[in-house]
Parts: sequence; C-alpha cells; structure tokens
Amino acid sequence: MIEGKIVTEETIEAKTAEKKRNDGNVIYVGSKPPMSYVLAVVTQFQNSGSDEVVIKARGRAISTAVDAAEIVRNRFITDAKLVDIKIGTESVTNEEGRTSNVSSIEIILSNKKKSK
Repeated sequence: MIEGKIVTEETIEAKTAEKKRNDGNVIYVGSKPPMSYVLAVVTQFQNSGSDEVVIKARGRAISTAVDAAEIVRNRFITDAKLVDIKIGTESVTNEEGRTSNVSSIEIILSNKKKSK
C-alpha cells in the first residue's frame, strides 16, 4: 500500500507541473504598451517562482512581444536567457465568414540562475 501511495503522489505532482507550464507562465500580448507586458513577465519570474515564461502574440502584436522580451532581457533581468522562438501561421475566421492567415510567435525566456 505504501508504494501505491508514492506512485499516486508522483502522478499528481507531474500533472501540476505540466499545468503550471501551460497556463500560468504564458503572457498573451495585445494592444497595450510594451512596458505592461514587461511588468507581467518580471512579476511572473519573481512572484510565482517559475524559471520559464512564454510570451505569445499574433499579428501586429508580434513587434510588441519582441520589444517586451528584449526590454526584459536587457534592462530588468539580465540573467534571462532566450530558450526558443517559435513562429507559425494560424487561420482566423472573421464575422463575415472569411478565413485569413495570421502570423504568430512564441518567445520562451528562462531564468535558470534563480533556481540555484
């Protein structure tokens, strides 16, 4: 019975870690100024204790996402490393029923030095 409980606890911890990575560490960039998202990223690194933050944007907000990531890396958290950049295209349907392609980006920043 003791071994069964240990396996159950490990499974629960693994699911929580996956959920934390997918939901809590994602910053969606929109039409606000870049410093709003810089504040969100810095807060995510410091308050939640996470060592990785994902910045996501689509369309015209891509430049704002890149600006926010660079401001974080160069001015606020100089230890932050750029882990990965993923670019893609998403099909979006508007109110009229037309589908159009919209570019998307994911910027993954990591602050591994904090966990040491």
